[in-house]
Amino acid sequence: MGDAVMTTVLLNSLRQSFPEAHIDFVLNERIAPLFRHHPSIDQIITFSEEEKHSPLRYLRKVWRVVHQKRYDIIIDKRSTPNTLPFALFSRRTPWRIGQRKSYTGLVFNHLVTPCRQDESMVHHMQQTLRPLEALATIHYSNRLSLGIQPEEISSFRQYMQEQGIDFARPVALVAVTSKLADKTWPTQNMAELVALVMKHFPQLQLIFNYAPGQEELTARDICQQLGDPASIFINLQARSARQLAAMAANITLYFGNEGGARHIVHAMEKPSFSICSPSAPKAVWIPTDTDVPTDAIAPIDFATREQLSDMTAEQQYDLLTTDRVWQRLQPFIAQTLSALPTTPPSPTTQHPSPTTHENHTR
Repeated sequence: MGDAVMTTVLLNSLRQSFPEAHIDFVLNERIAPLFRHHPSIDQIITFSEEEKHSPLRYLRKVWRVVHQKRYDIIIDKRSTPNTLPFALFSRRTPWRIGQRKSYTGLVFNHLVTPCRQDESMVHHMQQTLRPLEALATIHYSNRLSLGIQPEEISSFRQYMQEQGIDFARPVALVAVTSKLADKTWPTQNMAELVALVMKHFPQLQLIFNYAPGQEELTARDICQQLGDPASIFINLQARSARQLAAMAANITLYFGNEGGARHIVHAMEKPSFSICSPSAPKAVWIPTDTDVPTDAIAPIDFATREQLSDMTAEQQYDLLTTDRVWQRLQPFIAQTLSALPTTPPSPTTQHPSPTTHENHTR
């Protein structure tokens, strides 16, 4: 989901460069609803899990789509064996852009070097469109966005108020856990960090971000460790990715584990601070070249690449002590809160134009 949200940089650049174009976006069926009403998308083409795992059904559908549409441009951001048929079945498409890999040379006629570990994904999305400069002037956007409607934001705001949120005080969405263990900062560290936040920023109301199952158990365990404080709203939940985005529109800031939820928060133009896992380079996934305030901490901040290559993921996470994270998070929160208006904005002024309960989908 996070990758798809990042791709909106590319979609927005295309829309600005080719305002009359018909733009289709191919997605897994599960995450497609998040991109409904996006102003840079004309049609979402989805593939179900059943279609993806039935080669014959999948290939027939790809063939039918590309031959009905006869695209002028095909951009394959993944360029995997699973996605190659779109370009493979469209040999007459003038602009077939894909990632430079050992098996893609005969499929695409324009190849882009894969994103480097020291390259922003926003910049890489923009680089993907470089071949089209021969076709027209490309207006590069660095904006992540979603198409969440004002009424969705207002409705979720009302739900948050019913759950006890006071919008006269700031609200933080906290990613205390994650779907994958190797992308989750140790639970005890997170509990200690949240305790520090509550002590130094007592005005903050905290909403824990979690998905059903083990994530929820972990989140509730952290809440219990902290004594079930009134400032943690453990039962306030989003039931879908769109509701998570609507929630994001109503918060003040986000902090915690890096993941798809953070990308949604960024797309809703809210500040975020991330704890990056060893497998998620912060230079790639934390955009610093946008207008939305972001910061992050990662093992690379405390060791060289050579040193990290000799360490396990657990050893790399050990570099991110609670004290080190707090030293970075505290000024980020303080600066964010100091920038708040005296009177909290109304739902209609938070997002004057469309941007584009799953507590909270990843």
